[in-house]
Amino acid sequence: MVEVFASKGNNLLTLVDNLKLAIALSVYTNETLKLHGEEKKCFLIGENLKLVEPNSIVKYLAKNFTKDEFIDFEEDEIYPKLKNKKDIGDLKTPDKVELNPSQIILFSSLYPTLKDSSNKWFNEFESQVTKGIENGLSITHQERAKEEHTGKQNFNSSFQVKPQDKAILPKDGERNILITSALPYVNNVPHLGNIIGSVLSADIFSRYVKNRNYNAIYICGTDEYGTATETKALEEGVTPYELCTKYHKIHKEVYDWFDINFDYFGRTTTELQTEIAQDIFIKLYNNDYLTTKTNEQLYCEHHKSFLADRFVEGTCPKCQYEDARGDQCDKCGSLLDPEELIEPRCKVDGTKPIKKSTTHVYLKLDELQEPLKEWVDKASVDGSWTKNSKQITNNWINKGLEPRCITRDLIWGTPVPLEEFKDKVLYVWFDATIGYVSITANYFKEKSDYKLYEQWWKNPENVDLYQFMGKDNTPFHTVVFPSSLIGTKDKWTKLHHINTTEYLQYEGGKFSKSRGIGVFGNSAKETGLSSDVWRFYLCSVRPESNDSQFSWDEFVACNNNILLANFGNFVNRVIKYLSAKYNQVIPKFDLKNLPEFEALESEVNKILKEYIQAMEVANLRKGLELVMAISAKGNQFLQENKLDNSLYLNKPDKCDAVVNVAINLIYLLSATISPFMPGTSKQIQEMLNAPPLSITDKFELVLLPGHNVGKAQYLFKRIEESKIEEWRNLYGGQQKK
Repeated sequence: MVEVFASKGNNLLTLVDNLKLAIALSVYTNETLKLHGEEKKCFLIGENLKLVEPNSIVKYLAKNFTKDEFIDFEEDEIYPKLKNKKDIGDLKTPDKVELNPSQIILFSSLYPTLKDSSNKWFNEFESQVTKGIENGLSITHQERAKEEHTGKQNFNSSFQVKPQDKAILPKDGERNILITSALPYVNNVPHLGNIIGSVLSADIFSRYVKNRNYNAIYICGTDEYGTATETKALEEGVTPYELCTKYHKIHKEVYDWFDINFDYFGRTTTELQTEIAQDIFIKLYNNDYLTTKTNEQLYCEHHKSFLADRFVEGTCPKCQYEDARGDQCDKCGSLLDPEELIEPRCKVDGTKPIKKSTTHVYLKLDELQEPLKEWVDKASVDGSWTKNSKQITNNWINKGLEPRCITRDLIWGTPVPLEEFKDKVLYVWFDATIGYVSITANYFKEKSDYKLYEQWWKNPENVDLYQFMGKDNTPFHTVVFPSSLIGTKDKWTKLHHINTTEYLQYEGGKFSKSRGIGVFGNSAKETGLSSDVWRFYLCSVRPESNDSQFSWDEFVACNNNILLANFGNFVNRVIKYLSAKYNQVIPKFDLKNLPEFEALESEVNKILKEYIQAMEVANLRKGLELVMAISAKGNQFLQENKLDNSLYLNKPDKCDAVVNVAINLIYLLSATISPFMPGTSKQIQEMLNAPPLSITDKFELVLLPGHNVGKAQYLFKRIEESKIEEWRNLYGGQQKK
């Protein structure tokens, strides 16, 4: 019984020596080559024996010590030239294959020279000793990887994402971005269309700019005032504030599950909301941008109350849609006054309302039109507003702005700070947009001094404001809110970029909570799928220029054919390969051994440039498509270079380079996918044993030789086709309300 141990080292002679031993073992014994202790040379040991010279070990294993011309040729000509890195010159090989020590020794020394040749003897011999070759190459590569391992982590730290400060403030000399998403109304549960239309889109953009190391803050919260809240509270037998607290918690739980990373998620029912909204109102009043008007308003005699706009329904005078609201028609998008509706009815009880006189405060939008238009013309170009938001805003301005009522006959709301209107509150659409400001102030109130909010909201030279919402909210953010700010004559940070979506339909129809149709935020997790899969699909069908459809068929196909087969396959294949062949250690490499790299680098950089251009203007759907294009390039790269066992055994230098490029491409993907799928990005970082990577302007080899990666994990799981009908039935009007 003898044991043979491999030679340790990282050179050509080590490979040759180990091939001799491994092939001889495969031919003459059932043993394989092993590693042992700190020995650098190969050696054989028995009961009373130790040999260290490879040729002698081969002869001993064969029990054949005969010398011939090929052993002499190898010992006198080939091996010395390999040792001195000289050209071998003329070669002579046997006429026929014989598995004897002479040919094993000669084949092993010629392997680096003839491995890709058409030499008949060499190729026939190779086909008969493949097991030994694989053992010899594998153990040499593994040992080389161990020798190259300089530490558990080895990466270029200049490409990391910077940690955020405890209190996020604008910084001189940096790009400062203030991000908001439409404040969700508090007394309902958001459906998938609401989520992708505002909070999720804003979150994707926020994660992108923070990954790019811009200085950014993302603010949102629940919109809590208004008649709808009062009425719902009466139905549930609680106070309006108790109702708001209940639904604020529900909203926050939904957004937490979807991994929406607000810097602060507040609410509009706060003391600072009252203080800031009343301050804006008083400055408009003092600057003579407010007026009063007595008119007739719809009043419900059944429950003794003036009806808020959205609690009047009727036929739209513009398009004849029968279920238009008093403030807006959902079909044609026209903004309305309740008095304009044909055949109005009270939404609460269906009673036909009467007209009753009341006096309200109006914002003089007509007198603010000129400075507003000047601002819109510049901001819409500088901020690359979405097409639909520009159209909606210009339609308003071109028709001519008129004074708009900003008070209501309610109790639940911000009190009007004028004695003669003390029984009224500020209209929610005037008040709610000011919530962005007060919620930011509350963020800083929890940190230190609430007045720090002014560094974001009264700093137009250094801060860009990005706002995300559905298109129906556009005029309140591009006309009413900025007009209010202009009218104060304070130096406000006004809208830089508005990003508005069209409508997401559900399987050809509308989402309806009352009829149980569609997936709502608090039921998405019931499918058992990760929030990342939902985020990916919702962004892939984001209704950016036209209405789009949620489809269960497309949802499952998206998971199985894109995430699993494209993205997940690429990541898993490379990390598994690195783990199996290189003991999880990135090997040394030379790009000279990979001439294909230049073309790949150029293609990836072109896609990366397009990705950054798309994401900078919040073209999120395009950005996601480009991430998948980088992943597809990665899969193509592996196919073209045939990353398999043969490449590892026969072209180890090229294999090393392919693995390095592929693993760094995965690291780049972990960064570019992070805005869309933060959990998946984190999982890839764990597998790579690396910190979050900043999205770079070009493809960089950031993970360096010697870096030790973790074990492969499955990023996604296949969804069975049978689930399509199950979910379609569950969310098609049959689920519990």
